[in-house]
Amino acid sequence: MDLIPQLRRAILAQSLPPPSQTLLTTLTSRSPPPPIPSLLATAKARLLASDLTNTSGTVVDPSMPVFPPNIDSATVQESTISQNTHVQVLDIENLSLSRWEQVEELEAIERGERTRGRQVIRVTDEENGEADGSSSSAGQTQAARAGGAAASGGANDVHRLVLQDGRGKKVFAVELKRISGIGIGKTHIGEKILLRAGAVVARGAVLLTPENCTLLGGKIEAWHEAWMEGRLARLRESVGADRPQ
Repeated sequence: MDLIPQLRRAILAQSLPPPSQTLLTTLTSRSPPPPIPSLLATAKARLLASDLTNTSGTVVDPSMPVFPPNIDSATVQESTISQNTHVQVLDIENLSLSRWEQVEELEAIERGERTRGRQVIRVTDEENGEADGSSSSAGQTQAARAGGAAASGGANDVHRLVLQDGRGKKVFAVELKRISGIGIGKTHIGEKILLRAGAVVARGAVLLTPENCTLLGGKIEAWHEAWMEGRLARLRESVGADRPQ
């Protein structure tokens, strides 16, 4: 069986962004080729770490569906997304927290702390190793930040995201119903999401529910690091002298 269509079907079956022909050809060009599970894992890693707006066609199919042109119009009371659309996360904010609470949340993630009940505990190197099977400093940093996710994303929290499609169009998205996988420390900048056809857009904002979106994971490391540093700096500046002592 031809490996390229077989690999393409396997990728699309996991709701991943559609791969480019270049990526498929590159992955299957080895002789003998790796088994399909190995090829799929490699393709998934590359797709989830890619920038969807890169139109070179080296990773993502540049012809994939994008937002309708008027999706961000605040004058349109309600519309729907007509086709499944892959997007990437550019920003996330917990609307349920005050500014100074958001500062504390990000500082805890930066320190590698997380909550357990009412206790705040520090993520140890041993826990980091168990989380990702690596003792490297990079792996420890990622695991520590992931550990901070427990401090965010409560059952009643509401998050607002900035999403971007393959043509660079940016729109706000707000949780209409709580989605457990969304949260500060859980959601990474550059993470990929599949918005399903029929998702409601109200006054220029996509209303997210567990039924109309699929969180695919992924991360663009440089974007995420810049966001962490910039977001915390902006919040600290906005809080200023108003921060509780």
